[in-house]
Amino acid sequence: MTSAAIDGTQTREWLDRFAESVYATQAELTALDQQAGDGDFGTNLAAGVRAARRLLDTEEGRSGPAGALGALASAFLDEIGGTSGPLFGLLFQALSRAAGPGPGLRTGALAEGAAEGLAAIRRVGDAAPGDKTLVDALAPAAEALRAAGGAPPAEALASAADGAWLGVRETASLSARMGRASYLGERATGVPDPGAVGIALFFASSAGTVHTLGPELTAG
Repeated sequence: MTSAAIDGTQTREWLDRFAESVYATQAELTALDQQAGDGDFGTNLAAGVRAARRLLDTEEGRSGPAGALGALASAFLDEIGGTSGPLFGLLFQALSRAAGPGPGLRTGALAEGAAEGLAAIRRVGDAAPGDKTLVDALAPAAEALRAAGGAPPAEALASAADGAWLGVRETASLSARMGRASYLGERATGVPDPGAVGIALFFASSAGTVHTLGPELTAG
């Protein structure tokens, strides 16, 4: 991803790496969610990317960046239950719409899609930064994409991943005000939000597969 735009093949490769990152870290995601949620986040996220891979092999999924991201959105919106599945679907749907019908996905479209996805998630989930949800990773990622301006997508997405991981680590010190973790009180303190981790995995996978969460969760 060193060019000014990501084509359909590169977008598919990004989404494939996202799937591989989810599979590689599923046990860690499950362990986190057992401490701060229902314990099913890793399973649901893996089911989402598995369903997306099936859709990516259809004609729609092969029709450029918008089609690939649209397939990911459809998988999460239509086939995955739980709280986080539809929220992830809203982000992917917004990114697909921002990509438009063209053959390339530019940084401006990524920034627009991330901002629109964040707004949709906040509207539907009624969550704000500081509530210990995926918003705490998506908000800094969206801001990094906005600040990247005309930078190449690879550079912009790397900044988005850095912002998302920082947001993930900050969720460990937050008291949850939304979701099941809000009922756990102090028992969830010190545990990063699994949904935020999923957002970071998505952006980080633009550059490569994430094989373990440990280094990112403990980075200084």
